[in-house]
Amino acid sequence: MTTPTALGTGEAHTHLRELTVIDVRTPGEYAAGHLPGALNIPLDHIQRALPDIRDAAHRKDVLVVCASGARSEKACKILAENDITTTTLSGGTGAWAASGHELHRPQGSARTVWGMERQVRLTAGALVLLGLVLGALVHPAFRILSAGIAGGLVFSALTNTCGMAAILAKLPYNRPRALDLDRTLAEMRSR
Repeated sequence: MTTPTALGTGEAHTHLRELTVIDVRTPGEYAAGHLPGALNIPLDHIQRALPDIRDAAHRKDVLVVCASGARSEKACKILAENDITTTTLSGGTGAWAASGHELHRPQGSARTVWGMERQVRLTAGALVLLGLVLGALVHPAFRILSAGIAGGLVFSALTNTCGMAAILAKLPYNRPRALDLDRTLAEMRSR
């Protein structure tokens, strides 16, 4: 199979057994549901996993997925800069689930962590509301907080990056434990 830059959900589903699937979302998002057989290597750990991903790419084509496609595109760019050919899933796991394909959840994962986009919306909304309330009740200067968040959201949309998501990804429930990442890389080596 030649490797296109993006696969639709139908084609990915058809070729799933021929692919090494890497999910670059946070561990919490991954636990909430992922493609069957996907390995969780969060985007901020891609550099550490380069040698193992390179080896996996020599054995099978690599499909990189995230929630909507933005993080997987970033991961694919990083991998391409390191001479590793990969493809991304168009629309991410959201499109996969919307197409009626099954999502797997790790055993014993009773607690569901919200997706990163939802975490960002909650945090941004709460900070804007806090700035407006404090601006009305305490001092008008607190409205700067709301303006700063609004400016950050505009910048995020224009650059297709999200500083708030990068900060939220560092929270404990969004981070892999070192042992989990080592286990994932060992599993990738054995496939």
